[in-house]
Amino acid sequence: MRITVFGAAGDVGSRIINEAISRGHKVTAVVRKPEQLAALPIKSIGVLGHADKLDDVIKLSSDQDLVISAVRPPKGYENDLVSITDSILTGTSHVNVHTLIVGGAASLNMPKKIRGLEPNTVLTEPNFLPVSVMNIAKACFKQHKMIEQHASKKWTYISPPAMLQPGKRTGVYRLGKNELMYDDKNNSHISIEDFSVAVLDEAEQPKHQTSRFTVGY
Repeated sequence: MRITVFGAAGDVGSRIINEAISRGHKVTAVVRKPEQLAALPIKSIGVLGHADKLDDVIKLSSDQDLVISAVRPPKGYENDLVSITDSILTGTSHVNVHTLIVGGAASLNMPKKIRGLEPNTVLTEPNFLPVSVMNIAKACFKQHKMIEQHASKKWTYISPPAMLQPGKRTGVYRLGKNELMYDDKNNSHISIEDFSVAVLDEAEQPKHQTSRFTVGY
């Protein structure tokens, strides 16, 4: 497959690229700054581009089989996530390319064993999220709502569990839909490496088109 990845310089984007390359895909890695090109995974095709510029999205998505958005705005610019995602979806729809969007957990429902009778999401569950991630959580919540109402129907949204951190690639994960996933030890987590496995599995064998899914251990 020919895949364009926006947000290629980030922790998630770079690991998605590594996973894609290991499977034999041709990856165009999009970064905003020239100094980020040297840090891109080997064998990727590094290019400069801005996901918030429609012309760039159209240009870098043309003749591709799939676009993956792993964009995360820097601290203080979290609200830009919604407009950037809108730009990516609008641009890819112009060239009729499917977009796989790495989103957030904020809009996932809390499982009944955690929330009891209250129908809370990750964002609205009292005392669940630390203050330090509240701004990006709110932005991800708005991002998901915007995508559900977008004119483009060629998208898939993947939400991580509560904890997404660098770790080992085991190739093992469980699939979910709209509820935050916990393992048998009451931990909601997955390594970025195994999260990337799930992203590429969906890319190669789509099962959640125009819908959201989540993964976890």
